[in-house]
Amino acid sequence: MLDYKRIPYVRRDLPNHLHKRLLRLQGFQGRTVPAARIEGRRIEGSRAIARALDELRPQPPLFPADPTRRACVEELERWADAEYQTSARRLGQWAVSHDRAAVATFATPSYLPLPDRLVRTLLPVLAPVVLRGLWAGDEDARAHLAALPAQLDRADAAIADGVIGGEGPNAADFQIAATTGLLLCFDDLRPRIEPRPVAELSRRLVPNYPGRFGPVFPREWLATL
Repeated sequence: MLDYKRIPYVRRDLPNHLHKRLLRLQGFQGRTVPAARIEGRRIEGSRAIARALDELRPQPPLFPADPTRRACVEELERWADAEYQTSARRLGQWAVSHDRAAVATFATPSYLPLPDRLVRTLLPVLAPVVLRGLWAGDEDARAHLAALPAQLDRADAAIADGVIGGEGPNAADFQIAATTGLLLCFDDLRPRIEPRPVAELSRRLVPNYPGRFGPVFPREWLATL
């Protein structure tokens, strides 16, 4: 969204687990990222950041001016943030504990205040600490995997209806594109998602999403996709 609005920024990654304390030390009230300082204000969460960016630089807009269309975008944005993203995150948490080599693919390139070479050197020490906080149970992961086809159908339907996928992306476009970008990192899921319109949307808006999970899901879990 910052790139789309041509707003200069500096990105910083925070180490998993430590990020909760580091956010508090920097004056943020919450415990999750993304978080941003925008003209002296501390804004937390991608939805709040989208609105703050529209206040800072109204053009190009992240929300339609028409109230009815805006309501559709906001509802889709809310769903993508609360449900679609949760499924992708939980699947990633399960997968990383079954494919530990994936940690390195997501850790670099890094926006930590450390050179990438040092990050790679420290990964054998840091990875076990990170993985302890990324655990997800089999039942939870399988339930989110089963929910995925309907979620992808909803995203594709929103593109067909013109709510997202237009020439000028809105806040819901970015929410859905980023989550789809994570899902496309799964070797098991990529062939099933790539033919969909939502995959094209993701490639257009988030073309360089890092990371890769090798085949991790049991065959019977994938049978319903």
